[in-house]
Amino acid sequence: MIIDILKERFNKNKDRHPMLEWEQVENALLADPLKLAVLEWMEESGGEPDTIGLDEKTGRILFCDCAKETPAGRRSLCYDREALLSRKKNPPLGDAVTQANEIGVHLLDEALYDRLQRTGEYDLKTSSWINTPEEIRSRGGALFCERRYERVFTFHNGADSYYSVRGWRGYLLV
Repeated sequence: MIIDILKERFNKNKDRHPMLEWEQVENALLADPLKLAVLEWMEESGGEPDTIGLDEKTGRILFCDCAKETPAGRRSLCYDREALLSRKKNPPLGDAVTQANEIGVHLLDEALYDRLQRTGEYDLKTSSWINTPEEIRSRGGALFCERRYERVFTFHNGADSYYSVRGWRGYLLV
């Protein structure tokens, strides 16, 4: 059951959320079964969701994909539907933004990606699309992040590009 998986991960990785107690997290999860279903999808697609503390704006519990590499079930996707539809040759099977929206998850932005990286080392061999500002997206680009050489990098690429090692990480507020 997903709640048991989350509890075990929570207890194993207390350094990700030093200000939270499991009872607080469990009560919030049990109060919203739809959020539990989303977290189960995140788990099934390889995300290994865990809380990384409280959201600074809302005070709600912030769950994030904490798999060491970008989730295996969410790779080889271009950035968004517009990019997917504009791809003339060899289109991927889908796009990151639509997949996230369909399940009710949000793509990390640059600040959240950096916050996640402060809890461990992620994307050492993969990269993750992140929420891209409109001024970049309107010009055909999209942003992604990865960790190399003990540093976190933010890059740009055409939104229609896709690679077997690029996927997306999401977050959910509970």
